[in-house]
Amino acid sequence: MYGGAGVHVTELTNRLRDLCAVDVHCMGAPRNGATVHRPDPELYAANAALQMMSAQLRMADAVGDAQVVHSHTWYAGLAGHLAGLLYGIPHVLTAHSLEPRRPWKAEQLGGGYRLSSWSERTAMENADAVIAVSEGMRGDVIDAYPTVDPSRVHVVHNGIDAKVWHPGGPYSVLAELGVDVERPIVSFVGRITRQKGVAHLVAAAQDFDPEIQLVLCAGAADTKELGDEIALAVTELERVRGNVYWVKDMLPTESVRQILSASAVFVCPSVYEPLGIVNLEAMACATAVVASDVGGIPEVVDDGVTGTLVHYDPTRAREYEQALAEAVNRIGRDPALAERYGLAGRARAVARFDWATIAARTVDVYRGVLR
Repeated sequence: MYGGAGVHVTELTNRLRDLCAVDVHCMGAPRNGATVHRPDPELYAANAALQMMSAQLRMADAVGDAQVVHSHTWYAGLAGHLAGLLYGIPHVLTAHSLEPRRPWKAEQLGGGYRLSSWSERTAMENADAVIAVSEGMRGDVIDAYPTVDPSRVHVVHNGIDAKVWHPGGPYSVLAELGVDVERPIVSFVGRITRQKGVAHLVAAAQDFDPEIQLVLCAGAADTKELGDEIALAVTELERVRGNVYWVKDMLPTESVRQILSASAVFVCPSVYEPLGIVNLEAMACATAVVASDVGGIPEVVDDGVTGTLVHYDPTRAREYEQALAEAVNRIGRDPALAERYGLAGRARAVARFDWATIAARTVDVYRGVLR
């Protein structure tokens, strides 16, 4: 389980089980409380998207006597659509991102990107209800798929568990990395993909205050070429300024919490982001956020209250990177401002993005399609 969609499904399932019976069908490693489906072994050497679709056929077959089927992302959307047709039940689809908004995935999937796009379109246009994780995402769904009736697109935000994500030490993982918690820390957590804007952050970091330490929790590059590109940029950054700590492995939740809690600023330089659950995680840790003003991020980060939004224009990359650096330096040099933003961020995360509320709103969507 990784990424915002993985966190969403895990947390939502836990809360839904207080409100209704839930059967989970998924892919990957065997686990308790879920039925795991594997791709057709005859397709072991096939394109990854084709393997994924074969696992979805097995999911659709296994749904059985459910009253509603709910799919998340294109990895399961086709399974939801086919199960709905096969068993005559409503299909609810949660859109965490849209393939038309991520053309760089063609680098990773090749022709599989055309398959994933077809799969997503088919599921999206036929779903009985679509849940968008932000108002910005709702607008993207309606724009990318104009045949979808807007009345069928509902907004239910991502959430946060404020008991798991909270401020304070210990900071053992930072000691292991050699990071000085007494000096300002700026952090990033995310995969190395075009979407997350890692290259923009590394470029911006050349203009960070020399006292600022940058902790990059970034791995799982979409392609080897992209991974090599970021490695080269980080090597140059280390040569120019130092104080760079690159964590390439996926860390346990508690280690990430420690890094976020110790940070003066968390940076989210995404060029496309339906919501950005990691911003909620940082805010729940009472950390100020500097983020792009794209997608659903402005619905999470309150500009001038919980952090700073920086305008992203793909045609003015250098201006964007300079603005990121300016925003980071302003907060990093002002501990009182960082603390004020951080406290306001935690209060906002706890008050507006509780998973129990989000589960209840999801069940309301189920009731609506059943009616």
